[in-house]
Amino acid sequence: MKQHLPNILTLGRLVLTVAVFLALCGGALGFCDALTMYSFAFWGFVVAAVTDFLDGWLARRWQVESLAGAILDPIADKVLVAGAVVGLAANGDQVAALAGGLILFREFAVSALREVLAPRGLRLPVTMLAKWKTTLQLVALAAALLRLTLPPWLTAPVSLGIDLSLWLAAAVTAWTGVEYGLAARRALKAA
Repeated sequence: MKQHLPNILTLGRLVLTVAVFLALCGGALGFCDALTMYSFAFWGFVVAAVTDFLDGWLARRWQVESLAGAILDPIADKVLVAGAVVGLAANGDQVAALAGGLILFREFAVSALREVLAPRGLRLPVTMLAKWKTTLQLVALAAALLRLTLPPWLTAPVSLGIDLSLWLAAAVTAWTGVEYGLAARRALKAA
């Protein structure tokens, strides 16, 4: 069981992401009680974000890293971020839509770079800043989801901080995209 737990957590993150997205859509469309849907979306996202840290940490600690985990983990990360961005955009969060659009563009561009390099035997190793980028994204998106659950009198005072955190996450994400682009260019020239 120990050897499979990290991958089970990753698969659980994928399933939970779908539930978070559906809750956000349900809240936007007025199904059930919106506050209940948004609260579920927030807490589901937080649990899914924690599994992002936990699955990799357990795999390394228990020395049970697997090819399946190496493939599924970044996919689950991107699906979690994309689901939150699209769900927030569906709920009218324009900053999350714009900053999230930039984040998603970078995520897909770097994935495409990896696909181009892989058949040539070239890799783009994950940088420490890219790991921090993921943390910034998850914290900023969790804050944006939390905003949906706040009473109006509290939403206004915290909104600027949440919006700034989204733009900071987008800026760091874009910067790491530039770094990966330059690294890919160097690798292709050297090959």
